Amino acid sequence: MTVITSRRRAAKADAQGPKPKGGFRYRTAVAIFVVPFAVLFVAFYLVPILYAVYQSLLKIQRQGTFGAPTQVFGGLSQYVLVFQDSVFWSSILRVLAFGIVQVPVMLALALLFALLLDSPLLRGKRFFRLAFFAPYAVPGVIAAIMWGYLYSPSLSPFKFVTGNVDLLGGGTILWAIANVVTWVYVGYNMLIIYSSLLAIPTEIYEAARLDGASQWRIAIAIKIPLVVPAIILTAVFSVIGTLQLLTEPLVFRQFTSSISSTFTPNMLVYSTSSVPNFNLAAAFSVVLAVATFILSIGFLRLTQRKADQ
Repeated sequence: MTVITSRRRAAKADAQGPKPKGGFRYRTAVAIFVVPFAVLFVAFYLVPILYAVYQSLLKIQRQGTFGAPTQVFGGLSQYVLVFQDSVFWSSILRVLAFGIVQVPVMLALALLFALLLDSPLLRGKRFFRLAFFAPYAVPGVIAAIMWGYLYSPSLSPFKFVTGNVDLLGGGTILWAIANVVTWVYVGYNMLIIYSSLLAIPTEIYEAARLDGASQWRIAIAIKIPLVVPAIILTAVFSVIGTLQLLTEPLVFRQFTSSISSTFTPNMLVYSTSSVPNFNLAAAFSVVLAVATFILSIGFLRLTQRKADQ
């Protein structure tokens, strides 16, 4: 009976597999890598979000006309003001129009440059890779100032253009900003797509060449379909960045009067908090964050569904 029991225990132990050695050290190593990230994630991501939501549920109340202001619970009163604010929704529509035009143009250029870098016919790939990526290394503020001078009729070295086309006027300023954003971020998106191209097995290209496919045919039929996930990723990043547009229009306000303090949603949040009305600014921020999340997830689901079909 004892022998049978021992055999059963041995069989059970074999079924469970060998016990991991150094389990404590393994858990300690995992904690060393995970805990710092978790602390920073909570401190600089979750806590600010929760604090913004908390602030958005408060309002300022005064005792009489000249009484001292006090914060009291206001429920959803700030959100009612947000949804009644036509200026906020006008700024949302403005950046959506910006994104509908700018994002496809930027990603098309990024894809084109990535395909050029991956082409065996291109010479000087290191130079062009650096040249395409270099604008992303320029800080956004510096890039906006530089382009602001180029657009200014009195300062630009291209006066034959700025003298005939008002690039800082009300009808063109949004697209002038789109040009700056495209110039800065094409190289960043190109690098993501190019990295995806480098991950494609070379055997696929060799088989296509044996079948007589040209470089153009390989790019259209093989490369582009295989980098669709990378294009979707860059598109999602671009959608998020579009709704967060702030640096370029904020700098361009120094060059033109066509940009108001409520030109983009983030500028509206910034100007509202400068009044100061932190509670309403927090409500603007929460609504903008939710809208960004919904648009990003919706775009991701839509593109993945089309890719699966």
